[in-house]
Amino acid sequence: MLFGEIIKMALASLGANKLRAALTMIGITIGVFSIISVMTAIGALQNSIENGLSFLGSNIFQFAKYPANVNIGGEIKKKYQNRRDITYRQALHYYQMMEGDAREICLKCFGYELKGQAVYNGVKTTPSLLIVGTNRSFLTANAYTLGYGRNLNDEDVALARRVIVVGKMIEMSGHTYTIIGVLAEKGTSFGQSQDDLCIMPITRFFEDFGEAKRTVNIATQAFSAETYNRTLDKAIGAMRIVRGVRANQENDFEIYSNDSLKSAFISVAGVVRIGAFVISFIALVAAGIGIMNIMLVSVTERTKEIGVRKSIGARSRDILRQFLTEAVFISEAGGTLGIILGVIGGDLLAAWLKVDIIFPYGWAIAGLIVCSAIGIAANLDPIDALRYE
Repeated sequence: MLFGEIIKMALASLGANKLRAALTMIGITIGVFSIISVMTAIGALQNSIENGLSFLGSNIFQFAKYPANVNIGGEIKKKYQNRRDITYRQALHYYQMMEGDAREICLKCFGYELKGQAVYNGVKTTPSLLIVGTNRSFLTANAYTLGYGRNLNDEDVALARRVIVVGKMIEMSGHTYTIIGVLAEKGTSFGQSQDDLCIMPITRFFEDFGEAKRTVNIATQAFSAETYNRTLDKAIGAMRIVRGVRANQENDFEIYSNDSLKSAFISVAGVVRIGAFVISFIALVAAGIGIMNIMLVSVTERTKEIGVRKSIGARSRDILRQFLTEAVFISEAGGTLGIILGVIGGDLLAAWLKVDIIFPYGWAIAGLIVCSAIGIAANLDPIDALRYE
């Protein structure tokens, strides 16, 4: 029997049992949908986070009071809250110790609680501007570029000048500043704009908004990748000295870089992927058992049809191929629908999170292969039953 005829007969048989075929296909669809949607969402989120975590420039590490993930609870959170702030005096001491051993040293203090609002020609912005007190190295340390104008310089910091570099053409309310430069647009990260900020000399920041209960972050750039580890080792020693940490005490500050943040996220994402795959695979196996049961019942119900076909010369292998084609078609149709719905669902979540949309080609191909395997495996019992008809 020609393969085309087998396909026609298989489709005709499925068409005669639409509800049973549809219900069987739904099981496969749900299993594949769960895998693809989760993997699509995780992949899109990972791409966004890996790009967003590159908020530090190349060959840069940072010291801070708090770890990068401050959303921790319980006793661990208290540990960081009870730490001493990194004061501006300590940051300056570190700066002096590391001069000549690093390309850039950025001191920065964030005014998260200030909710800055800008006024220009009587027009006010929403109170969402992030005010940062820093020095000339902020752009390099945080992967910003200057659109036009000039950057902060050492004299601005030394004289506490009332100057700012902004992400938009604005003036800050409450205090008068001269805009000396505008940052090039950077876009969003984790769904939030990176352009709603203004930077000013750290000395001016402390004079206008106070220095008490504020901690300074220190970003240091090595001269090259080859000198990175050497610079980091010396920087840790310098930081321990300025913080007064004894030899038998652990660091009372955090150290992180782009690579360490990415590695931490990738390890977590890997665990989530494995968990999602195991759960979804169980759903697929359950769907495969359902197909196996349906095909076995189909063989039992169609003994008369099988007998008639054999009596007119049909070979057993042709009948087996038809059943196999029916099972594989149901599996592949369910898998394809699951992939389409999974990609749509995952990308809708990605769009809601304002991250780049992706198509998980690898997982889609793997899903179709698994569906084919399930369709073939589902025919093992029906084939054994058919041999004895």
